[in-house]
Parts: sequence; structure tokens; C-alpha cells
Amino acid sequence: MARILWADDEITSLKPHIIFLENKEHEVLAVNSGNEAIEEFKKNSFDIVFLDENMPGMSGLMALEKIKKIQPNVPIIMITKSEEEMIMEEAIGKQISDYLIKPVNPNQILMAIKKQIDSKRLISENNTTSYQQNFREISNDLNNSMNLPEWIDLFKKLNFWELQLENSDENMSEIFNMQKEEANQIFSKYINNNYSDILAEPSTILSHNLLETKLFPKLKEENYFLVVIDNLRLDQWLIIKPIIEELFTIEKEDVYCSILPTTTQYSRNALFAGLMPLEIKNRFSQKWVDEEAEEGKNLYEEFFLTDNLQRNSLNIKSSYNKITNLSKGKRLLNNFNNLLQNNLNTIVYNFVDTLSHARTEMDVIKELAEDESAYRSLTLSWFKHSPLYEMMKKMSKNSCKVFLTTDHGTIRVKNASKIMGPKQINSNMRYKVSKNLSYNKKDVMEVLHPEKILLPKNALSSSYVFAKENHFFVYPNNYHHFANLYNDTFQHGGISLEEMLIPYVFLKSK
Repeated sequence: MARILWADDEITSLKPHIIFLENKEHEVLAVNSGNEAIEEFKKNSFDIVFLDENMPGMSGLMALEKIKKIQPNVPIIMITKSEEEMIMEEAIGKQISDYLIKPVNPNQILMAIKKQIDSKRLISENNTTSYQQNFREISNDLNNSMNLPEWIDLFKKLNFWELQLENSDENMSEIFNMQKEEANQIFSKYINNNYSDILAEPSTILSHNLLETKLFPKLKEENYFLVVIDNLRLDQWLIIKPIIEELFTIEKEDVYCSILPTTTQYSRNALFAGLMPLEIKNRFSQKWVDEEAEEGKNLYEEFFLTDNLQRNSLNIKSSYNKITNLSKGKRLLNNFNNLLQNNLNTIVYNFVDTLSHARTEMDVIKELAEDESAYRSLTLSWFKHSPLYEMMKKMSKNSCKVFLTTDHGTIRVKNASKIMGPKQINSNMRYKVSKNLSYNKKDVMEVLHPEKILLPKNALSSSYVFAKENHFFVYPNNYHHFANLYNDTFQHGGISLEEMLIPYVFLKSK
């Protein structure tokens, strides 16, 4: 049942329509003018409003504007005798939900109510039914032996359904989350058993060959902006995608696989260098920073990228900008016109990664990003109000082409796993590299010979362990305190669908 406010100066002639709606168990309050509508709206709440466009005194358009100031989200349907384009454009600009042309019949009114009031419920019910039908298909895929392209396809499906089911009932969300956890369990086993083969497969798109394979061939003919949003998950890309589509046509949208560890030091350096971490260390020993060193681990990205371009015979004019705070973003925005002189402009945005870490450390961010849905929403809010969005508007106006991607994703961790090692050990909670490590083998992928997967060693006996699924490492000392502290936080460095399978997108200005 809906509470309806209906304003029309000929309301008495609409009495049969009102009786019809009341027989359908709707509650209707009828008034004769825009002024009366405003007064009633100040006193009572309504689910939907019908406004006659042409009323004496306060017109429907004027009443619409005032109602929106009182309750911005209430659905308002304009009823008009005129189909004049200017009137309709003004009404739409003032955010009407729909409009009907007089004369209207009761069934039109009823369908308009259903469209506005029941649409969310109907969409939710339809999504639930559709997912139930696809649940078995996804389960069958998980029971089959899949290669990496098939895993990418399945992960795309999971992201689609996660967004579709966002507002569904709790039971369905719980079922979906269980299926996603199962998918991560099986994916972790797949990576554990096949990672070396994945690295050796020439056709696989990974961190170190993404630019060379996808972007560099295009730079021979066209100029590009390379936008790297640190720690951008596939679902976060999908949530900002509609805004970007207002500015750009998506020429290609796909997913590639981040190397291990899924951290800036490894995956982003590999992205820019076009080399695996061990190759970077061997080639540029002075610029690879070992885990135990206090120096920043990603200080040479511009150098790595320049060298990568030169190795690929791309002697082009380029710029590199890393944005770590708002003021840097605004400065780059003000300098936009100068960037247009370059063949390649690389922009690294660190906000999403900063958000992920801030959620771990700050209670207020934990509350704002309580769950996956809220985390996505916070990402969307940041993007809409960021200098990056303003810059992409300028890119679009100047007919720029954009290659947007990321270096790794992140996962919400839930299961603490004990680990022991020497004092000199890296602090990341999703992977560890050291000698003499002690851990629960079922929770990890262990790499006793890092050179086989092209990772450097701190010492001759160093090994790596990567947390699988949603596990995170905690030391035995004060175990319960740190297990509770970091439980339900977003971390990266290990093995999961969310960390490893990440988006890349080609954008063309509209």
C-alpha cells in the first residue's frame, strides 16, 4: 500500500480514479492546488506525489521544486495536458520520476505507482530468481577444472551478481557470499598448483607484460593517458563505470592477473618495469629495495617506465605523476593543458589504497566502509569528488584516449593464521618472506625456491608464504588481540580472486 498525495485543480473530476486506487488498498490524499500540496507535505510523509502541471496560482513545476527541497527522494509524477517540449524538459530537469498526458485512466495511474513504488522490490525479486537459476551453473563451473581465462569469466559473473544482489534479502546475500568463499577456496588451490605454469604461458596477461602487450602497440600511432588507480578491485571499477561512460566510450574492458605478491612493491614495479621482480633486481640492483630496508619500495616507477618504453623502441615524450593527496591532484589538474603536448601521460592515484589502509587504522573509516557494499560506495563518493574525475572530464573534452588500470586488488580478511619467524621479517599480513618460517601449511601457498617464480630472495635460504582465501597472518605473541584488531579489514599481498584478477580498460572520448 502506498500513501499518495494528488494535487489537481480539477480533483473532483478524478474521484473515480481515487476510488479505484483506494479499492487497491492505496491511501490517497487529494488537494486542489500546489499551495495545499506543499502544506500537506510539510505535515505528512508520502510515498509518491501526482502533480497537475497547469494549476492556477502555484503551478505544478513550482510545487515540484518546493517538494524536492522538503524531501528530495520522493517520486513525483507530473500530469499534463501539454506535450510541449520545453515544459517537459524543465520538469525532467527538476527531477520528476515520470509524466503522464491527460486524459489518464485508472490503470495508467496504477502502473505508474507500481513502476515507482514496486520497482525496487520487483527488480530484487527478479534478480534473486535469476541468481538462483545461475547458482547451479556457477557451482558446476567450480566443480570443473578451469584455466585462467575461465576463472576470469567466472569472476566477472560473481561480480555481476554481487552488484545485482546488493539490495536483496539477507538470505540470498548469505548464499552468494558462501558461493564466493567457495570460489576463492578453489581458486587458491588452482594458483597454488599452477602459478609457475601461468607465469610460463606466453599468452597470459600479467603485471609485467600488460603495458607491452596492450598499451605500447597503440602508442606508435596515438597519444594516451595511462591512469593507474592503486588497489582498484573489479567491483570498484564497475561501480564507477557508469560515471565514466558519461564521458567516454569503452573500447575494450577486460581483466588481467596480478603477479604475487599482490603489493605495490612487486606488482606495480613489475607493471611499469615490464619485468618480473627478480629481473628488476638483477637488472637494476641499486633500485630494488629489499624487504627489511626502511627505504620506500616504489620510488623508481618513472625510471622503470622510461626504461620499459626505450626497450620497446618507443622514444616518445612522456610525463609521470603520482598523486598521493588532494593538493597534488589539484596541481596536476591546473597543469592539464601542458600534458596535452606529451605522447604518454602516466597518472598514478593512491587514494583507494590509502582508503583500504585507513579503514584498518581508523574507526571512523571502519564505520563508513562497514562491508563490501559500503566500501564500494565510499570509492564511488571519492571518485565523484576527486580531481581525477575533473581531469577525466578534461580528457574527454580534449578527445584524449585513456588506458585505465590498477596494480592489484584487496580482500576483506576474516581468518587469522599463526605464523612465526625471525625478528627481521616483513610486516605485510597476506605474505611473508624470510628464512625459518613456521606456519599452518593448509592456510598458505609456500614457495621454498622463489627464483622459480622470479621473485628475489633476501638471503640464500629465504622463502615466501602467501595467505590463501581470506586468511591473514598473526604472530603468536598477543595473538587474540591482533586477530580481533585486524579481522574484517581489507588487506592485500596474498592469493584471492579479488587481489589477483583486476581490470584494465581502454577509453575513447565521446
